Amino acid sequence: MILFVASGIIDVIITAVKRLLVLLATLIAWQKIHPALLALRIIVLGLLIAFFATKRTFLTPDTLFLVLLAIAIVFGQARAFVYRFLPFVALLLVYDSFRSIADDLNSFVHFTEMIQADRWLFGGYLPTATLQSWWWHGVVQWYDFYFYFLYTMHFVVPILLAVLIWKIRESLYWPFVGALVILSFGAFITYIFFPAAPPWMASDLGYIEPIHRVSSDIWFAMGIQNFSTVYGNLSPNKVAAVPSLHAAYPVLLLLFAAKLFTWRKMWWLVFYPVSVWIGIFYLGEHYVVDAILGGLYAIGAYLASIKLFTLKEHKNISIRGIFWKFAEQVLKCVARN
Repeated sequence: MILFVASGIIDVIITAVKRLLVLLATLIAWQKIHPALLALRIIVLGLLIAFFATKRTFLTPDTLFLVLLAIAIVFGQARAFVYRFLPFVALLLVYDSFRSIADDLNSFVHFTEMIQADRWLFGGYLPTATLQSWWWHGVVQWYDFYFYFLYTMHFVVPILLAVLIWKIRESLYWPFVGALVILSFGAFITYIFFPAAPPWMASDLGYIEPIHRVSSDIWFAMGIQNFSTVYGNLSPNKVAAVPSLHAAYPVLLLLFAAKLFTWRKMWWLVFYPVSVWIGIFYLGEHYVVDAILGGLYAIGAYLASIKLFTLKEHKNISIRGIFWKFAEQVLKCVARN
């Protein structure tokens, strides 16, 4: 078993090293032909690293898009990057804007259904309360940073995987974007019809035993002060718990990573969704049933998108055109309101 795990990890490392060697060879070639351009690229990358190291800016889709765009410009990939990623990031931003008003469309918040489901699944116990009784002792520990780091990578990891898919297997890029959009908007529709409170809110209102919102302590301990400009103007929806997109996104990413590299090489990446799931329970952000539903939504979005793009190959349908038109109409609707 250990040898099998090691073999899969070694395969991935070897692939990564090969790509790094190709990148190094490319940089050497550019140095011979365009030393000034190579210097510019190194300076830009260095400035970006220094900026995030000193400002501790919270990485959100709009921030990450601008960072990747700057990198794409100095590497001569700006046009291709904007074509593929602008609708992707725009749709995520529009989704998150809608998510912030979903609770205004339906003020009836559900508290008890998730509590009852978790108690039924775990013999009367709430996993969130159990995990906090084990791990939370009033002081932030190293594992708190680990779980919260994964929690904050909610929108960052999908964009990074999208870049990887674009560069390794471009034919899989739009199915990935399609699945992410289907998943996100499917969750938004659910939030409208079924606003659901997270464990920390249920605890504050007396529905369950005391639950500490650990993320608040971690936030201040990390010293991060500023959100990006766009996200600073959004009002987060506190009752968007069912399904859990924090649980759904890692499952979707695992499925596409496996499709990109095969399950034999990537099955060990299961640790990522497992860690995220344990983290959101422990942090008091979600019930187990929220995560299970999120995982089912992710699987459904994956299958739907793969099927859609398979049909596209046979019917000659322009899926990218559909995404662009959809994004344009949604943005016009938001502008009118």
